[in-house]
Amino acid sequence: MPRANTGSVFLNFLSNTLMALLQFERRFDHWLRPPFDAALRDPVARLVTALINRKRPNEGLKIAEEKLLPGEEEFLDSIISSFEKQMRLLWKPGGFERGGNTKTQGIVRGEFVVHENLPAQFRHGIYAEPRTYRAWVRFSGPGPYITPDIDDPGFMSISIKLMGVPGAKLMEEEKSTLDMFGVSTPTFVTPDTKANAQLQIESVKNAQIFYFLNFRRPHVLDLIMQSLFIKTQTSPFEAPYFSCVPYLLGESQAMQYSVWPKSKKRSHIPRLPFRPPDDYLRQAMVAALTVGDVEFDFRLQLQTDPHLMPIENNAVLWPEKLSPRVSVATLRLPRQQFDSSAQMEFAKQLSYNPWHTIDEHRPLGNQSRARRRMYYTLSKLRHEMNAVPHYEPTGDEVFPSPAP
Repeated sequence: MPRANTGSVFLNFLSNTLMALLQFERRFDHWLRPPFDAALRDPVARLVTALINRKRPNEGLKIAEEKLLPGEEEFLDSIISSFEKQMRLLWKPGGFERGGNTKTQGIVRGEFVVHENLPAQFRHGIYAEPRTYRAWVRFSGPGPYITPDIDDPGFMSISIKLMGVPGAKLMEEEKSTLDMFGVSTPTFVTPDTKANAQLQIESVKNAQIFYFLNFRRPHVLDLIMQSLFIKTQTSPFEAPYFSCVPYLLGESQAMQYSVWPKSKKRSHIPRLPFRPPDDYLRQAMVAALTVGDVEFDFRLQLQTDPHLMPIENNAVLWPEKLSPRVSVATLRLPRQQFDSSAQMEFAKQLSYNPWHTIDEHRPLGNQSRARRRMYYTLSKLRHEMNAVPHYEPTGDEVFPSPAP
């Protein structure tokens, strides 16, 4: 991980010291976090959400109603510029990685099985009828760096690409796919694109902490909320993932989705409190899929209160007491071998974009609107720098088995 480069010796020292303390705590977090989560995490999350909401005006919006953020395009230009600058600083042509969700833990085959007899309000788009879609599912670390797993901030992501999805797509780049995303925190790291632009400026300096700890525009409550859920992870198969941003579900109805592991098993992290293997998360995935299938429960949460479950502010946790998460599908990862070099390289060919979707599931909110151009632009840069063309998968791809 690069050292901080803020232009100030003191701020560099402070940022680097805080990061070193976080990485040290990660060696013991595996024992400290379970009792904290059981007793305090959810009550603290509700308190922080209430404090965030106290500062937010009620704009009188309707269910699934969007509202443009003043300066939205300028903030997006700044975000893209920061990402492009950082990617060019970190990577060389032929070895460009993604700007975010950077480290690929693995990309695996999956099946997305829509359940039967769903309540009528959920039967829209891909949930309209029972059906099974083939999928390529990518699990990844946070980025923008590729570090040993124990040294990352304790954050993971999932990207699901369904194949064989009928209907016109909102982006013509791919004809038959639908992409879905989740991260292991239930709220997004920034509330909107204005804040995201500020975060990316600090990220270029390798000093993201000063986005949160800033006297002029502090985001301390967002830092607390993120800190409640980032932790020393045991396996990408053993954490829930949240969309954090809303999507349409049919007409004039908004939802968020989440992905929950069905198994309560927790993998052992080797050698703690000393240094585990650099890629122990991938090793946990390999071990799980060597012995059997892995299944996740896919849940939808409907927006029922436009203020307390906002579209345009993604740092607000949607309360389950207002709208429970309802199981609508199963994501099944069949037993398989996936960690060949060819399959890992295949992950670099793919482009995930939430606008690879149908109108019934159109992304909502300013950060979703930003993702359309941001993801496309950064993906195009990555493919050009690696001289690798964009590829739309079919599910029929075959790779050599990993070496014994």
